[in-house]
Amino acid sequence: MALKRFPRANRLPGRFPLGLFALAGMQILLASNRAAADPGVAAPNEPTAPRPAVPRSVVDLQPFRQASSSRIESENGASGTATLINLNPTINAWYLLRVVWQDGSESSYHLENPQPRSQTLVLDPKYPLGVELLEGSARHQCNLFAATANPTLVEASKSHVPYASLCEGRLLLRNPVKGHLTRLEAEAQFVRNQVWGGEKITVIFHHLLEDSHRETAQLNAAAQQGSATAVSAADNAPLPALIDVKYADRVLTPTGLGLALENGHGELRPGAWYAASGNPGVYVSVIEPQLIDTAILESHRATVNALDSVEASSLCYLVAFDLDRFDLGYALGTENPSVEWSEHIQPQMRDPRLPGPDGIGTIAPLIATGLITPGSAGITVATFAGGFKRAHGAFKYGQLATVNHGSHYGFVENGVVFSELQPGLATLFVLEDGSVHMKSWEARDESLLGKIRYARQNGVPLVEFDERSQSTVPGQLVNQWGPGNWSGSEDMKLRTLRAGAALQWNGKKHYLIYAVFSDATPSAMARVFQAYRCRYGMPLDMNALEHSYFALYRRTGSQLYVDYLIDGMSEVDKTDSGGTVPRFLGYPDNRDFFFVMRRSQ
Repeated sequence: MALKRFPRANRLPGRFPLGLFALAGMQILLASNRAAADPGVAAPNEPTAPRPAVPRSVVDLQPFRQASSSRIESENGASGTATLINLNPTINAWYLLRVVWQDGSESSYHLENPQPRSQTLVLDPKYPLGVELLEGSARHQCNLFAATANPTLVEASKSHVPYASLCEGRLLLRNPVKGHLTRLEAEAQFVRNQVWGGEKITVIFHHLLEDSHRETAQLNAAAQQGSATAVSAADNAPLPALIDVKYADRVLTPTGLGLALENGHGELRPGAWYAASGNPGVYVSVIEPQLIDTAILESHRATVNALDSVEASSLCYLVAFDLDRFDLGYALGTENPSVEWSEHIQPQMRDPRLPGPDGIGTIAPLIATGLITPGSAGITVATFAGGFKRAHGAFKYGQLATVNHGSHYGFVENGVVFSELQPGLATLFVLEDGSVHMKSWEARDESLLGKIRYARQNGVPLVEFDERSQSTVPGQLVNQWGPGNWSGSEDMKLRTLRAGAALQWNGKKHYLIYAVFSDATPSAMARVFQAYRCRYGMPLDMNALEHSYFALYRRTGSQLYVDYLIDGMSEVDKTDSGGTVPRFLGYPDNRDFFFVMRRSQ
């Protein structure tokens, strides 16, 4: 049995009808064409060197992979060779099994290890019927090829289920499935792919979405009774936002809030946190940017635009997770984000010899299911949408557009690199120990790569933590539309529905915050994260409720209740006679997403 290690060297670095798209198309075709958030993580460095122009496969992108080969036998006695590749031994979650039979036929299978911390897969020449599962001193034989297997590997691959159980659930086979496409996405995809000038049409479509999801709330004096009870930062809750003192005794009534609160509902103090019902360690807050402390709104005027009256009075909804209680995961959708070239880059940044910036144009033979694994489904308490599709996940303007093939956004799932993490980009990542981090990625951070379980890049920072002043400051590109790749429209009209994520520290307590801004520019997003004293904040997706989707799950016995951050997000989920079937948890989706899991205490 041969064992190989592979070195790091030589790597390639809202609903609108379709007719409205057509109307938008007519218009556009006539119109035109700082410091790390976490201590001890590397300091800034130069962009990585140019990559060699050699097309390859996603397996070649994995610098830590280990491979072994062994003889195997089929149910009819035919012999062959199996090669088992552990794609990242530190994470130990995903394996690729390649099988070549004596007749020359070949197959590849993407295997998932449900117990990565305790179980390892190996090939043993003494056991040619499958793989062996090592768990401590125990060895479990996993029959994959003989007729006595139930099911055999071939049968499991034909089952058409996202996760086929093998060897009584000790191993899972990931199978390709069709991911759900929302009506809005289907219409946009049709126009982009089938209509001449379609990409420009979708840009003008952003104009039509502008302000369409805007929400506001009445600001009233706090009532003596009937208001929800806020939690205190002194009781290990998140830090409240810094509010202008003249609004200290005022309350907001957010009619669109879909999350149930533990201690009442209705009137909420702006910037305060409230415990979510049925989920200890989850907190909810609402704010309007105009209510933020004036000192914050007047700070850093060189990097943040003044807020107009519309976005200043638009509601923002926030959810915080106590990271002592929860783990964070990330998963690719069945189609997005993809790995080919983005059309959003300068022409000279594209290498015509390569199918994509990393030298690959597909993730095959690996499989993205767009669905939470069976073992994680029961402990998942929330899901929320990921970042930009590859089509817009790269830079056309500014310094980042001129390096690293246009600085395409990178992403990692279960320790497997699908697109390399690029210097200068805002990065949310989870290490092997479960710790959650956010920072602007640097070339020297590649020393962390072998320990990264999940990572997603999306744009540049909204806010960072300035060690010198010990305060939260806006990112340097917040008010620079092109260099920041803030999307929106070609004439820099940026006010729209936007989502973002941030990390906040309250002493030794760390909180992951997900926020949906009902109508905002990046400047308003930065002000809100400043007010909540976040250590780092970054954008996620935008323009529609399905792109900023957030669902929170409450369980009572076998009954699952689904709450949505904003009521309209429920339209994305499917329903059947038994009730709601939630996106990402109940059916595969074409888009990538994050999921929050309750940690064993």
